[in-house]
Amino acid sequence: MSGHSHWSKIKRSKASVDAKRGREWSKLARRIIVAAKSGGNPDDNLTLRYAIDEARAANMPNDTIAKAIKKGTGELGGESYEQVIYEGYGPGGAAFLVDSLTNNRNRTAPELRKIFEKAGGQLGATGCVAYLFQKRGRFVISSEQADEDTLMEIAIDNGADDVKPDDDVFEIICDVSAFGAVKDALARQSIETIEAEIGMVPDTTVAVPANRARQVVHLAEALDDHDDVQKVYSNFEIPEDVMAELEAEAAQ
Repeated sequence: MSGHSHWSKIKRSKASVDAKRGREWSKLARRIIVAAKSGGNPDDNLTLRYAIDEARAANMPNDTIAKAIKKGTGELGGESYEQVIYEGYGPGGAAFLVDSLTNNRNRTAPELRKIFEKAGGQLGATGCVAYLFQKRGRFVISSEQADEDTLMEIAIDNGADDVKPDDDVFEIICDVSAFGAVKDALARQSIETIEAEIGMVPDTTVAVPANRARQVVHLAEALDDHDDVQKVYSNFEIPEDVMAELEAEAAQ
């Protein structure tokens, strides 16, 4: 899990001072549009419900959310996006899964290939690293919100697999089928989450040498900044001293 956690921590540090809210909202709107194609009622469409929850957590205005839903259902004229998962390798052999929503895969693939190559990585074929990841529910909670015993009780009662301390936060990992129950249980106890997502979690991690750590993080950041990219998942693990330096730089 530490590889996933390292990228997650750097993203949180970066997001705390990132002025790219417009880009973030644009990506979230795409997610809502695609989810709403299967139905515009979040009570009947869990994918849409979770997309809306993420948008609200990012402070997206309700009218912007409503407009995206209407675009997805066709009420405001449809926008056509397709989900494409790109796979590749970063510096030091780290695996990358890149979840994208694109309206032109003939444009997106070459652009992502260039990002990989510029960072010393390589875009790979479909299936080359996907087997290293599993779709899981994941929650990140500040230690100021709840203690480990409280979170462990919630996890056990609602079918989660594990609660792991990680510096000043806790991670709860669960099967996708338990995500809603855990989410609702946290809400009932007024425990706010820093992150709450269904995503790809690596089974194992790859230790990246200190001299390649910055390259692999810069690759993750460059992929994440691409307009078509929704989520970046990786299994890299970097030395803690380098991690601390990168977190500090991201927060500046």
